[in-house]
Amino acid sequence: MNERRNVAFLSTYPPRECGLATFTEDLVNEINKVALVRPYVVAVAAGKEEYEDSRVGYRLSQHDHESYLRAAHWVNSYIDLLVIEHEYGIFGGECGEYIIDLVKNLKIPFVVTTHTVLEEPSTKQQAVLRELGQLSTKLVTMAESSVPILAGTYGITPGKIVVIPHGVPSLLVGAREKLKVSYDLKDKHVISSFGLLSPAKGLEYGIEAVAKVVADFANVVYLILGKTHPYVRQGIGESYRQSLMDLAEGLGVRDNVRFVDKYLTKEEVIKYLHLSDIYMTPYLSKEQAVSGTLAYAVGCGRVVVSTPYRYAQEMLGDGRGMLAEFRDSDSLASCVSYILRNPFRKKEMELKTLAVGRMMTWDNVARRYTQLFIRIIEGFHPGGALVG
Repeated sequence: MNERRNVAFLSTYPPRECGLATFTEDLVNEINKVALVRPYVVAVAAGKEEYEDSRVGYRLSQHDHESYLRAAHWVNSYIDLLVIEHEYGIFGGECGEYIIDLVKNLKIPFVVTTHTVLEEPSTKQQAVLRELGQLSTKLVTMAESSVPILAGTYGITPGKIVVIPHGVPSLLVGAREKLKVSYDLKDKHVISSFGLLSPAKGLEYGIEAVAKVVADFANVVYLILGKTHPYVRQGIGESYRQSLMDLAEGLGVRDNVRFVDKYLTKEEVIKYLHLSDIYMTPYLSKEQAVSGTLAYAVGCGRVVVSTPYRYAQEMLGDGRGMLAEFRDSDSLASCVSYILRNPFRKKEMELKTLAVGRMMTWDNVARRYTQLFIRIIEGFHPGGALVG
């Protein structure tokens, strides 16, 4: 087979600011380099987003039920395989149930990539993902720990589940100490957290931990990188960010905590990660099945201190980082202090982390997706079954 096959990704997409949109853009950009597949996007729009990328072939209106049926017709007309990037909250209807009507009207195979796999879903959440998974040809998860949950809680046939890791960029940047100088961080121990800010990130515990560490390491700087999540800003404005700033002030570490209030480009994210000594994710929920920010940190070979949500446990095993207790700044501070006091151990962790990160680069991830897509397309016949 020499012709390029058309594969569409149903997802949010830039300019919408969310991790799923960034993930899809990165994956589409990399798959576009592969000769076998021509990628398109069916963009899930919540408002009046205007898309500049010519690969956006169809614009789906998130809360318009009829739009899902029209999208299915467009996909059937032009596409060989559809990839649904599934996340709760981006599709219309209760728990995103409109997506079920779209897939029931497909005449081509489709793959589901799960970005959230809840251990304790609501009845409706469970029903939607179960039906989506059962109707799909294959279901992709980015974490091994999600496989038994998908099989047990959601009733997905284990043979249908494929594990492909979250991709990470591969960009050349300067050496850590040189980067620190250019960002006015010379001779600082840099800890960072990045992503769209929301109360679920637990950043207050990170700030409290830094306040405890500063007693022994006065040159610690904690970078909190990113804008407030649009949905959070819509609901409570900037009150969460302000509460974090007030906390730093109250704990006497205003000069040790820096906020970068912007939606970072991938290049900026990678530079900040490379100048960091420690990456910290003090998330509050054990349910976090995947974290793009943690994946990026691993890709850059950074030492990670994290609360023990599922993805962190998987990624930081075998001495690739340190796990702290949930909602426990003493535990976070203890991990950070250990790393700063043991530079040789820190270097050992970085090398172990980087070895895993190299297998997660977008080119490797795109190759695995492409192989999966071609195998499905070649084995599919109009009756709906996968052959071989």
